Amino acid sequence: MATIRFGPPSSPCREASAAEQAEENEEKIKWDPDKLQQCPYDKNHQIRACRFPYHLIKCRKNHPKLARELKTCPYNARHLVHKHELAHHTETCENRMRVYTEDAASTDGNGKWEVPVSTWVNPIRTEDWDQETDDYAAPFVWGVNTLMDQQQETRPTNNLGPSFRAPNTLPWLD
Repeated sequence: MATIRFGPPSSPCREASAAEQAEENEEKIKWDPDKLQQCPYDKNHQIRACRFPYHLIKCRKNHPKLARELKTCPYNARHLVHKHELAHHTETCENRMRVYTEDAASTDGNGKWEVPVSTWVNPIRTEDWDQETDDYAAPFVWGVNTLMDQQQETRPTNNLGPSFRAPNTLPWLD
């Protein structure tokens, strides 16, 4: 029995998957927690990526003069750049993401934001809060429970410890 194969032996799907794997490997290397990164405060410090934020806080306290000169990137808090380089860095930052909306593609630049109008209708139209009010209700006072005042009962208290048991009947009441 003969085997039938469709398409060329080197399909574009295989090439795309290889390209995707290469890109995925680059992302894994880029976000590797054990990758060493250089401290912006002290060039001799090489810190693992997973400990880098904690190290930045520590080094910022140890180098207050340099900390005043460095600014944090708005897209990635691990990026510390000099004040005068911040504008250029924000334009070219690798973590910068663009937000696209449907109206942003228009050429006039005046995209309209529309708030959806609610079409919900109350199914109970006989409800009247003015008729349902309780005119004789006690006013609310913070920390006072008015229901407990009305139903307060005097019960005998038992001040005996857990090892003692109170008698069911008293001898002089028989």
